[in-house]
Amino acid sequence: MSLLDIRVPAVLLRIDRNPFHHGTLGAVRSLGRAGVEVHVVADSTGSPVPRSRYVRRMHPPPPPEATGDEILAVLRRVAEQVGRPAVLIPLDDATAIAAGRLREDLAPGYLLPEMPATLPERVADKAELAAVCAAVGIPHPETLVPDSPARAVADAERLGFPLVAKWSRPWLLPPGSGLRSTQLVHNADQIRELYAHTAEAGSPLLLQSYLPPGEDRDWFFHGYADRSGTVRAGGAGRKRLSWPRGAGLTAVGHWTPNSEVCALAERLTGELGYRGVFDLDFRRCGTTGRYHLLDFNPRPGAQFRLFADSAGLDVVRALHLDLTGRPLPDGDPVAGRSFVVENYAPFAALRTAPGGRELAWYAGDDPRPGRAMWALWARHVSGRLRRRLGPPAPLPAPRPTPRAAPSSRTAETSLTSRTDNEKASS
Repeated sequence: MSLLDIRVPAVLLRIDRNPFHHGTLGAVRSLGRAGVEVHVVADSTGSPVPRSRYVRRMHPPPPPEATGDEILAVLRRVAEQVGRPAVLIPLDDATAIAAGRLREDLAPGYLLPEMPATLPERVADKAELAAVCAAVGIPHPETLVPDSPARAVADAERLGFPLVAKWSRPWLLPPGSGLRSTQLVHNADQIRELYAHTAEAGSPLLLQSYLPPGEDRDWFFHGYADRSGTVRAGGAGRKRLSWPRGAGLTAVGHWTPNSEVCALAERLTGELGYRGVFDLDFRRCGTTGRYHLLDFNPRPGAQFRLFADSAGLDVVRALHLDLTGRPLPDGDPVAGRSFVVENYAPFAALRTAPGGRELAWYAGDDPRPGRAMWALWARHVSGRLRRRLGPPAPLPAPRPTPRAAPSSRTAETSLTSRTDNEKASS
C-alpha cells in the first residue's frame, strides 16, 4: 500500500524552457513510483522527461514571459483535463510566485500550501532577500542596489573587486537576451555595461560582496515546512562539484548533516511563516566561518532527491502527503548519500557512495530518459560549440597566376559558410 493518497494526482508546472531540468524528472519519478498520476505542464522540446514511464501526460506550458492571467488560464484548462483536484508543484521561481498569488483563484482544482500570497516573490527577489536576512538576523553578503551608473561604480569600488552582480528578479530576464542572472565582475567597465541593460533586464541590478568558494564552503538545505510550520523531510547537503565550477548548479552533492545550517533554515522559515517546499543556498565565509544565505528558492531544488530518507520520504512526497491530510513518516537521514548529475559529472557517476547514490537521469526502473539524455545532450553541446566558435572566416582570394598572355587574369573566388542557428537552452 502506498504512503501517498494515489486518488489525488499531481501537476508539475514549469515555464522555464531548460530541456535538461533534471529536477522535473526527479519529481515525476518520486510521485510516479508511489502510484500517483503525474501530469507535467512544461516544454517538452528536446527534453528527456517525456520519455519517463511515470509521466501520464505532457501539457503545453504558458510562454516564459506569461502573465498571471495566462498562467491561470493554462492551469484551469489542465484542471479540466485532469478531472479532479490535484496537488500543484511549481518547479521554477516564476511559477512558484504565480501560484502564490493565484492560490485562491486556483481552488478548488488545485491543492497548495497556505501562506502569504506575496511571500514566494519576496524571498525569490534577490534585493528583498537581503532585507529579509537583515530583519531576522541571518548572515548575508553585503548587498547594494545602485540607482545610477555613477552610483553603481561607486558602490562597486566600496565593495571591492571581484564582486557578484545579480539581477534582482532573474525570472524576468527576457529569453535570448544573453543576460545572466548572476556573474562575477572584475572592473568598473563591466559594471557600467551591466547597468546599461537595466531596462532590458526588467529588474534592478544589485552588487554583492564576494565570498570566495573553497573546500567545504558551499552548502544547501532542502526542506518542507508543513501546515504547522515545522520543517520536515530534506536536510543539509554539501556541494562537492558545481557546474559551472564555483558558481553553478550542484553537479555532485552529498547528504552531510549540519546542525548549524539546519538551525538557520528553521529559524528563517519560522520567522517568515513560510509553508511548502524550499531550497536554500549557503556559502561559509573562510574568514569568520559563518554561513551566509545566498539564495532562497520557493520551490523544490533540482537535486531534491538527494534527501530521500530511510522511509523513502523526500520534500515532494512530503508536500503531497501534507496537502492530502496524510501523516508524514519519520525516517532517518542517510548520511553519505550522493546525488550526481551525470551529464555534468560523468566520472563521478561511476563512483560508489557509502550511503548510496542516485543519478539525475538514469534509473533502472525508468531507463528511457537516461538513454535519451545522452543523444540530446550531445546535440545540445555541439550546437553551443558551433555557435561559440562561429562560422569559419572566409579564405583570402587566391592571387592571380601569371600567364604568358598578359590579358588573361584568374577569376577571384571566395568561400562562404553557413551559421548554424539551432537554439539550445542552458
